Amino acid sequence: MTSDSTATTTLQEGPSTSGRAPRPPRSRGSRIRRVLAWSAAVLVLGAAGTGWWVYSHLNGNIDSVDLNQAIGADNRPPKVVKNAQNVLVLGSDSRAGANGDLDHGDVSGARSDTAMLVHIPEGRARATAVSIPRDTLISRPECKDKDGKAVSAANRVMFNSVYTLAGPACVVKTVEQMSGIRVDHFVEVDFAGFKGLVDALGGVTVTLDQPMTGTKGGLKLDAGTHRLDGTASLKFVRTRYGYGDGSDLGRIGLQQQFMLAMLSEIKKQDALGNPARLYKLADAGTKSLTTDSDLASLTALSDFAQSMKGVDPATMETIMLPVAYDKVDRNRVVVAEPQASQLWDALRTDQKVPAAAKDSPAKGGGPAAKSPAPKPSPSS
Repeated sequence: MTSDSTATTTLQEGPSTSGRAPRPPRSRGSRIRRVLAWSAAVLVLGAAGTGWWVYSHLNGNIDSVDLNQAIGADNRPPKVVKNAQNVLVLGSDSRAGANGDLDHGDVSGARSDTAMLVHIPEGRARATAVSIPRDTLISRPECKDKDGKAVSAANRVMFNSVYTLAGPACVVKTVEQMSGIRVDHFVEVDFAGFKGLVDALGGVTVTLDQPMTGTKGGLKLDAGTHRLDGTASLKFVRTRYGYGDGSDLGRIGLQQQFMLAMLSEIKKQDALGNPARLYKLADAGTKSLTTDSDLASLTALSDFAQSMKGVDPATMETIMLPVAYDKVDRNRVVVAEPQASQLWDALRTDQKVPAAAKDSPAKGGGPAAKSPAPKPSPSS
């Protein structure tokens, strides 16, 4: 027993074989602190890794176009008001990929189903959105398509055909040529991205002052207030034949109404201030998103969105580009002058839009419209 005890004492108190003094036994508190420290380190590293994965994942969703390279920096109008922003918002009606399940129209390629130039004045406390009717006959400038091939200039072509033939950069160039306004950014969302954004919000509430009949596979709604999910919202903004006069001009009113309702929903939910909801919105929105190269990162998009928080949807002005029915083809419209020039001049110089610049000879929309509406064009 004595020898065993001596041996034990020697192992505990004698010098170690390496020449270093033995470590004193750790207390229970020390062991707990050490475990907690390692756990914290693992959590921090895990969170950092997850954050990087989220950032990379969302960044990877975004496609982009370098506008200066695609258009040519020397071919673009100058910036007049430094701190004002002009953003071209495009809704693509592509049936490719997931979009095919959301709209079964027998239409090849893609068009700019919706086009709005959103002007945010210096100070960013309000905004004006100008919708450009897709059936407007315009002069298309010479462009390069997405593969860099030259596309010749042409007159009297439909506005929404520009996207089909030459892509979003040519649409930007066309709008800049029409308006003389420098487009700072463009954002393009397709069917799937639009549906995903609405569903990520949990729906959007709209109010109709007359029934929507659901003609030609559209949405059928009674007059009154409705909460729409992503699929119903897509039908709502694309409804043409079952509401108002059945024209493309009438559909613009629905699109503008829905845009304001959606922005109000984002503001109501404080979606930009709620990390979990913001991630859902970002993940849904960036899956089908194309932007200019300056916005083509999660950081840039987030910074831009935060800078827009002061814009109140309740005070946002929506205008349709003044147009008149074409004298040769009543199914098409042409830019109305001098109203259009007055509108573009006001936005370019960051001034209030005069009432005369909002008066469109061709009105479309509800049954009270004074101008006779043309027959709907074959393409929807």
